[in-house]
Amino acid sequence: MVEHITGMLAGIGVLSLLCQWLGWKLRLPAILPLLLCGLLLGPGLGILDPDEIFGDLLFPIISLGVAVILFEGALTLNFKEIKDHGRMVTNLVTIGALITWACIAPAAHYILGLEWSLALLFGALVVVTGPTVIVPMLRSVQPKSNLSSILRWEGIVIDPIGALLAVLVYEYIAVTADPTTHVLNALGLTLLLGLGLGALAGYFIGVALRSNVFPHYLRNTAVLTIMLGVFVGSNIIQEESGLLTVTVMGIWLANMRGVDIAEILEFKETLTVLLISALFILLAARLDSSAMLDLGWGGLGVLVVVMVIARPLSIWISGLGTSLTSADKWFLSWMAPRGIVAAAISSLFAIKLESLGVEGASTIVPLVFLIIIGTVVIQSLTAGRWAKFLGVKAGSSQGLLIFGASKFARELASLLQTKQIKVVLADNNWDNIRQARMDNIPVYFGNPASEHATTYLDLSGIGRVLVMSPYRQLNPLVSFHFQDLFGTEKVYGLNNAEGVSARHQLSENYLKRLCLFGEAVSYAKIASLMAKGAVLKVTNITESFTFEHFRQRYGDTAMPLLYLTKDAKVKIVSGTEPFDFPVGIELISLLPIDAQEQALVQKALAEEADRAAKVQAEIEAKAAAEARKVKEAEEAEQRAIAKEQARVEAQQLAEEEAYKQQQAIAEQAEAEALTSNDDTIIDTTAAEPIDAVVEETDKPKT
Repeated sequence: MVEHITGMLAGIGVLSLLCQWLGWKLRLPAILPLLLCGLLLGPGLGILDPDEIFGDLLFPIISLGVAVILFEGALTLNFKEIKDHGRMVTNLVTIGALITWACIAPAAHYILGLEWSLALLFGALVVVTGPTVIVPMLRSVQPKSNLSSILRWEGIVIDPIGALLAVLVYEYIAVTADPTTHVLNALGLTLLLGLGLGALAGYFIGVALRSNVFPHYLRNTAVLTIMLGVFVGSNIIQEESGLLTVTVMGIWLANMRGVDIAEILEFKETLTVLLISALFILLAARLDSSAMLDLGWGGLGVLVVVMVIARPLSIWISGLGTSLTSADKWFLSWMAPRGIVAAAISSLFAIKLESLGVEGASTIVPLVFLIIIGTVVIQSLTAGRWAKFLGVKAGSSQGLLIFGASKFARELASLLQTKQIKVVLADNNWDNIRQARMDNIPVYFGNPASEHATTYLDLSGIGRVLVMSPYRQLNPLVSFHFQDLFGTEKVYGLNNAEGVSARHQLSENYLKRLCLFGEAVSYAKIASLMAKGAVLKVTNITESFTFEHFRQRYGDTAMPLLYLTKDAKVKIVSGTEPFDFPVGIELISLLPIDAQEQALVQKALAEEADRAAKVQAEIEAKAAAEARKVKEAEEAEQRAIAKEQARVEAQQLAEEEAYKQQQAIAEQAEAEALTSNDDTIIDTTAAEPIDAVVEETDKPKT
């Protein structure tokens, strides 16, 4: 029997890991493979029976697991940060949550006939969405950056708020269900103990952390142990008050000044992943499939209300006064998958309420699971097409995640932001992060490959990762993490492997990717150049100023980093592939001091050459002007000569024409004279004798 229990526990651990990996690989919420695994092992094959295996230990295991889940979620609820995520997120986690609760509770009461108390509890349970289900869906759908941010932060913030609401409703039901207690006294004591003890415990833990009471290696363990102790102690003082106490405790700790909970939160998230995975397999294995079928059309009707009425109504009312378009709101209306937190809390509450004899409590678990399955499956399959239809899918991701917020990284990020390229800096060094924030650069403080970063690091619009930190042990982890996420060709790293001993030598495949900005470029080299006064330079490569001109001006020491194309695409310079620099791009390069000095020399030489060219041009212009004047004079003289010749020729032609006319007149006169003489001779012979003519001729005139 012991071996059987041990084997089942080990099997659950292995299966939970496999389901988490499968969800990551398929870019689906891990809740789907976990649910299928639990249903297959439990109701399907009958291999796993949690009640038989754990017996009386099942309830304490689930109870402690839910306490850890609620405490971890409460650690993320920082009231100061809620406003930073925009008006829409603030409205969704307040007004939107109340609208959703007000829509779902009456639907459960009138459609399924649940008592008002259970209907209100069910409505509070399914208010939450949760980052564990929304983040994988966003990676698959890839909506616009602002929509992705709204959904992601809604899931993060609504998780503890919805859980707190559900705990309060449960506390009321648990108190009223016990006929031996006075409702107001018990409820008042529960609230007083939960709020008071939770705040007090959170304050003292915060003071202990701030004062470094615990050594570094005991911090996480101490917080977890104290939290579980406070949970159990609160339940001993007032039954069922522990969940409210640990929730308030986490919220108080998250909002306490001067307390660094980053490492604690990362540890809790790692533990929560294990707990959630194992718990969900156990809870799904306990699920009675016939109970879900018994819900019938009423259960589907409630699902329709949740997806088609409650969610759109909360989105459109919460979106009043915001800059969201109608397409944005319709997309948000279809994205609200319910997660593991709702399943875990509902199972715990159902067990407790059944033990108190609350009628209808057994309906809560199958109904919550129906909502989880329906929302996750339907929205996972349709959200991508819906986003494409509405036109809210993000374009090609050109943004950069830079690990390492050094001076060089900050200046590069600032320069890229002026070119409308999204950049996020991540670093473990708070001073670097603080200076980046002062430069208005989006940052993430911590390890970007952590579980915390998986939830909180906004990667919308990010398509490539540049590993440029001095942390030699952490760089490979970050590189491999994002190679799995984006692909090997989208992750670049600086060469930090010089001087590494053989026992610490990294894999050859990893070393091949350490060629960012060129194979000979390392973090130490860039840091040294920046310390000596190197600057970033943006150069327009055109037909009149090609990359050859760039090399001629700045020399071989100038380091091309990346360039922007005309269509705003980012091309990273790397040693893995040959790079050409076409015309029409904006080249961003790092110029060391000697490159800047050479540029000054080349500029002076170019200016001197320009001056010499101008002088020569002026001389040539004067010579050309003189030559032009001489030529114009010669042309004028030639024109005068030609004109005179034309005049003489015209005169000669006129004289010749006059002579010809005179000749013609003379010839005509002569011809007329001859004709006249001929006529006279003919007439005299015919009319008079010749003598008479003579006499008439010789007769003197009077």
